[in-house]
Amino acid sequence: MGLPFHQHLFPPVKRLVWEYDMLREGDRVAVGVSGGKDSLTTLYTLTQLRHMIPVRFSLTAIIVDMGWPGSDWTAVVRLCNEYNVPCKIVPTQIATILFELRKETNPCSLCSKLRHGALNEAARELGCNVVALGHHSDDAIETVFLNMFYAGRIACFQPVTLLDRAGLRLIRPMLYVSEKTTAQVALKLGLPVVHNPCPANGNSKRQHIKELLASQAQQDPLIPKRLLAAVKNLWAQQF
Repeated sequence: MGLPFHQHLFPPVKRLVWEYDMLREGDRVAVGVSGGKDSLTTLYTLTQLRHMIPVRFSLTAIIVDMGWPGSDWTAVVRLCNEYNVPCKIVPTQIATILFELRKETNPCSLCSKLRHGALNEAARELGCNVVALGHHSDDAIETVFLNMFYAGRIACFQPVTLLDRAGLRLIRPMLYVSEKTTAQVALKLGLPVVHNPCPANGNSKRQHIKELLASQAQQDPLIPKRLLAAVKNLWAQQF
């Protein structure tokens, strides 16, 4: 618990959870685990948070298998067992739908909808009332720019979203944490990060925005902090 990067992880997560009343007594939380560094760090963070805040909640890990050939979740399942977190693998054919049937050239939006639909359905079937996603601060900032550049509007997902039809509360407890921190945590803890085989990985609109923002941050390291402050103001207007 004394690892140095924890000062950039737990304090901001606890602050966000308190500010937005994310976790409540008796919550049954389904953590969406993609196998990437962000979702695995989110799983780790929530397992530790159970011992840090005076709120009792349970955790279940849900893996939405995209249907890529050769997918191997053995190491991720083993990690869940080490954390004493039940793990459910949901098989899908999302990869086939996107790239073979529909032949999508910009698949990210539809992919997100299909994955989240499968995740939410599995969460309900398992009796969960909360779904936790691993979006970090960089994701939020990039989303604002994506909406401005490609949709002509200023908008971002919220830290907490009520999915009335599904009867779920969607939370993003990592939004005050940077991608740099999630990468450090995953590396230091040796989390079993699964390679993303998606053909669009690294060649998407989001990646282009990420590179643009990174180039600006090289010129002025305070830019990410200012942009997150702007996103927080946007949340405050919408919450």
